[in-house]
Amino acid sequence: MTRRTLRILLPVLSVALFLAGWSAYVRNSEVSAFVLPSPEQIVVALWQMLPDPELWHHVRITVTEAVGGFVIAVVSGIVLGFVMARVPPVEWAAKPFIVLLQLTPKIALAPLFILWFGFGLESKIVIAAALAFFPIFSNALQAFKSVEPGDRDVMTMLQANPWQRFVMLDLPTALPVILTGTEVAVVMAMIGAIVGEFIGGSEGLGYLAVAHLQNLAVPQLFAVIAVLTFVGLLLYGLIAQLRRWLSPWHVSVTG
Repeated sequence: MTRRTLRILLPVLSVALFLAGWSAYVRNSEVSAFVLPSPEQIVVALWQMLPDPELWHHVRITVTEAVGGFVIAVVSGIVLGFVMARVPPVEWAAKPFIVLLQLTPKIALAPLFILWFGFGLESKIVIAAALAFFPIFSNALQAFKSVEPGDRDVMTMLQANPWQRFVMLDLPTALPVILTGTEVAVVMAMIGAIVGEFIGGSEGLGYLAVAHLQNLAVPQLFAVIAVLTFVGLLLYGLIAQLRRWLSPWHVSVTG
């Protein structure tokens, strides 16, 4: 059996065993569906929800919020990380604020963002961007700092201008580390969007989950969680594939 086959087969088997154990536990212990529905009940609820256009409207809203926050975090994190790596006084001046923001639980700031930006998409995008920013920023800062001095000397000898240095040296060197941070950031952006919908949303998958919970429709609640999981896996898979496309030479891809 090849390594590639094992990498596909083992996760499938582990998930299948988990679901089988879950089903057996619910069936044998007679747990109420109001506490923990069986996988079969969740599949039935999910199958009934999938044709509903309202579900896909909520999916679109949540994806828009998560992707919007993620894009903002990527652009701002890379720009700020590059500036601080190349201009140390900027990093020294901003470091107290960076440490303070890193230590502050971002979820605790979510009510403030909703107060400042309203109950629409804007506040959810800001929350998603706030949660996704630091994995990208910290990776970008360290990656840009790690560019070899000898490579910079070569660019100086070639009389490269700042833009050429960035495009031909800094960005390609830092890209694998930055892209690793984006895999974490896209998950955090999804969490930020959901948290915003929990606190002050009127649409989106987070709002839909709260609505099912209030109606004690627990199988439907688990079905929404399953949809959230699938969407998160899809976004994570797209970023992982993007990393393979943009940095195929790196050991994290070739290995």
